Amino acid sequence: MDVRLAGRAVVSGARLIAPPGRLTGLIGPNGSGKSSLLRAVYRHLRPAAGRVLLDGEDLGALPPARAARRVAALPQERGETSEAFQLTVREVVALGRVPHQRAFAAESAADRAAVAGALAETGMGWAADRPFAALSGGERQRVLLARAFAQAADVLVLDEPTNHLDIRHQVELLTLLRRQRRTTLAALHDLNAAAAVCDRLHVLRDGRLVASGTPREVLRPALLAEVFGVSATVVERPDGGGPLIAFHYPPDTPGEERP
Repeated sequence: MDVRLAGRAVVSGARLIAPPGRLTGLIGPNGSGKSSLLRAVYRHLRPAAGRVLLDGEDLGALPPARAARRVAALPQERGETSEAFQLTVREVVALGRVPHQRAFAAESAADRAAVAGALAETGMGWAADRPFAALSGGERQRVLLARAFAQAADVLVLDEPTNHLDIRHQVELLTLLRRQRRTTLAALHDLNAAAAVCDRLHVLRDGRLVASGTPREVLRPALLAEVFGVSATVVERPDGGGPLIAFHYPPDTPGEERP
């Protein structure tokens, strides 16, 4: 797949697979094309070449409502519109049910159950009646993830889903994504988090796919040096949960004291 912005190629020849029921990570340096590729997957951008296929079906050819029942997205920009700020948390999450509703139809029992379940899964049930605008950035991120869960789509596409979350909520959110076994494609900037929770990784550099495989296959010192420009040692996590990356930091300048 190719993606172009303002006439410039930002993704070229990318071909990747997100296996059913697995958490697939997309990693790479800033500006490598991760967000642009994901935008093409959830139809915010139209590929200049190639297609996005789900069970053999071309997502780009589907009517919007049907496409929204197949793919739910949490963009990096988070969709915090002025309209969203005027809604309660429950109302924001209920927007995820729109693709399942007929025009002008009242909210169904299934809709209410999906919203309540999504709020519970993300730990935001306590805030259901609070104004969305009153929440912290991390809390809003969890509400928007709940909206994606409530959408009950076949595939989740998440662009930096742990942005604005403290470490506890980062761990909880990624653990939740792994345990749910939904088909998920997520761009992640934390390589150790990606190694711990992803079943498969794809690596982008300068808009091109340069490596794919399990975290153990992909996250090797040579690749980290080539793609990310860092020196690192890769060891096995003590709990056996995959590779652990120890980044090398240059030593202090001789004679220089730390403040």
